[in-house]
Amino acid sequence: QVQLVESGGGLVQPGGSLRLSCAASGFTVSNSVMAWHRQAPGKQRELIATVYGGVTTYATYADSVKGRFTASRDNFKNALSLQMNNLKPEDTAVYFCRRGAEWGQGTQVTVSS
Repeated sequence: QVQLVESGGGLVQPGGSLRLSCAASGFTVSNSVMAWHRQAPGKQRELIATVYGGVTTYATYADSVKGRFTASRDNFKNALSLQMNNLKPEDTAVYFCRRGAEWGQGTQVTVSS
């Protein structure tokens, strides 16, 4: 059974950093295409990063996060991570990881002074 559990969200000041993790079970992260999405209040869910399986990590990013966010895999932990730097108030959202049609429950990120 596929299960995804996000963690690492919280409250951070503008310009700060957070690292989200998505613990996976029921499949192997290194062999899978996975994604990070986010949903801000009153807005549609947005795809922000796609991480491709393989020997090395290859990821593509939405323009809104490119250069600030980095997605990676931890094959030993069978997990997906999202390092978020230089956070802005508009990054406030619930962040989800996804594999195919399976979604995690999400973790809240709030960027505010």
